[in-house]
Parts: sequence; structure tokens; C-alpha cells
Amino acid sequence: MLTKRISNPVLRNLLEWIVALGLALLLFFVVRTFFFRLATVSGPSMLPSLRDGDMVFLNRFSYLFIEPQVGDIVAFPNPNDPSEHYIKRVIGAPGDIVDLRMGVFYINDLPLDDDFSHETVFAIGDVRFPITVEDGYFFVLGDNRNQSMDSRNSSVGNIPGRRMVGRVAFRIWPLDALGRVD
Repeated sequence: MLTKRISNPVLRNLLEWIVALGLALLLFFVVRTFFFRLATVSGPSMLPSLRDGDMVFLNRFSYLFIEPQVGDIVAFPNPNDPSEHYIKRVIGAPGDIVDLRMGVFYINDLPLDDDFSHETVFAIGDVRFPITVEDGYFFVLGDNRNQSMDSRNSSVGNIPGRRMVGRVAFRIWPLDALGRVD
């Protein structure tokens, strides 16, 4: 290899360190780009599942092969400020009919059965219901329905699957809540 041709041991050692650091940085960027990313929850929209300030791992790899599933907690760029991300739960997949009647969400004429939100919805946004989720798009809501900017608002709308940064897989902060996120 190139380092064996260098006779000065100090230069050879320095070059080996530079190559090792370069490879480590390359590996870091490949993993960050294609497999995992960190994100911080901002605001109360995902209570009780996630709290303001929670730090989570996003699994980017899984959506390379499968589409997001109803119930997944996903991250996607804020449509008004792509430098920040929204974290919401998928409740409607392509072809689903989402309706909001008397404070209750319905998916394909069945009341939304979820274990993470039991509140009557008062904040309805500006989207007219019922809506059919288009091909390649997903309807997302915050678990804290009355304090969430989500698909009920035309500024967010349905989210294209290709824009999802990843699925929230694991909470790493705070340490007392370390673990898998459902």
C-alpha cells in the first residue's frame, strides 16, 4: 500500500491516521444519509407518545423498501421551513377516505381506533372533510390532536411518501424514557 512506500515512520503513521479518519467520516455520512438520523421533538403535538425535547433516532433505511404504514410515527420537512422537521403519526394511507365527524376521525367509515389519543377533536384546521388520500401520499396527525399542525391544515396537507425523512424508531433522550417508540 502507499504507506509502506513511505520510509519516514512519523509521516507513515500520520498518513494512516488521515486515511482512517477519512474512512470513518465517509462511513458516518453514508450511515447518516441512508440509514439513521437524529431528530429532536419540538412542541406538544405528539403528547403523550413523545414530549418536547425528546431526541429520537429516525430509521431512514426501512422506507427504501416499504411504504410507511398506518400507525408509524414519521418525520418530514416542515413545508414552510424545510430546515426543520415535523414528527407526526400516519393515520391514512393512499386510497383511504379520512373524515372528521363530531370530533372523531373516521378512516374508511370506521372510527379511528388508536391507543395514543383519546381526546375529542376541537381543532379541525382548514381542510374540508371527507378527503381521499392520493396515491403516494399519507394523512398524518399529531397524537395531541388539539395542539398539532398536521394534514388537517392546507399548509401541511397530505405528505408525499418520498418526502418522509424516516420512521421514528427509538428514543435516546431523556434517559429515563430510553427505548422503542410506538
